[in-house]
Amino acid sequence: MASRTVSRPSSRPIGTATRGTTNPNRLRRMDRWIAHTHGAALRRSDAPIAVDLGYGAAPWTAVELLGRLRTVCPAAEVVGVEIDPARVAAAKPYERDGLSFAHGGFEVPLAPGRRPALIRAANVLRQYDEDEVAAVWERLCARLAPGGLLVEGTCDEIGRRHVWVALGPEGPHTVTFAARLGSLDTPSDLAERLPKALIHRNVPGEPVHAFLRDFDRAWAAAAPYSALSARQRWIRTAAALRADWPLTDGPVRWRQGEISVRWEALAPRG
Repeated sequence: MASRTVSRPSSRPIGTATRGTTNPNRLRRMDRWIAHTHGAALRRSDAPIAVDLGYGAAPWTAVELLGRLRTVCPAAEVVGVEIDPARVAAAKPYERDGLSFAHGGFEVPLAPGRRPALIRAANVLRQYDEDEVAAVWERLCARLAPGGLLVEGTCDEIGRRHVWVALGPEGPHTVTFAARLGSLDTPSDLAERLPKALIHRNVPGEPVHAFLRDFDRAWAAAAPYSALSARQRWIRTAAALRADWPLTDGPVRWRQGEISVRWEALAPRG
């Protein structure tokens, strides 16, 4: 599910179908971060609607997103959106209070007057060209309610490694790297999960390449802390990185195996 930026009749969804690969708990790290970061904004919203865009061949990620969001906002509602009508039909039996499924794409079909406080688009843009990403981001951000959040990124098949970009209506804010630390050899292992806007920029001369280089160096320097735990090593690594890179979080999130960096520090050059 996602969008080729070509002209289509307004009645047709904008996008093309993904492979649809999904697994239970695949997006738990992203969901946990969303609940922590955006929970207060959802509670303040008059209509705390979240869209799981391109949820895939099974509805697990939408079901799990609702469960996670309701821990911080009991009024939260999730709409799963898929461009493949067969996937929507297969998900309909899972509908319940606060959870529904709709046929659509990057136009984000909601009832007239309704705008989402959150759009999560995970593993959706991998099949697109890098030069298509900005237009997709712009389209999705235009659908957000004031103060809304778009989270777009990629993870592996079982949710061990994630990288995502958080955006508001005005554009991108942060890039978050998240991992199950026991499975991580070096932080640059996360490079294979960079979002489409960054994955081809992991080359010398680009900021994201420099960041991952420094990430690995700090990780190596923090090796003695692995005797305590991988978590303690990660926390020490993040503290060292903060001296040279604009991290936006602190030990509370680092303990979860996350590090968030301001977008402008990693944005592609040129």
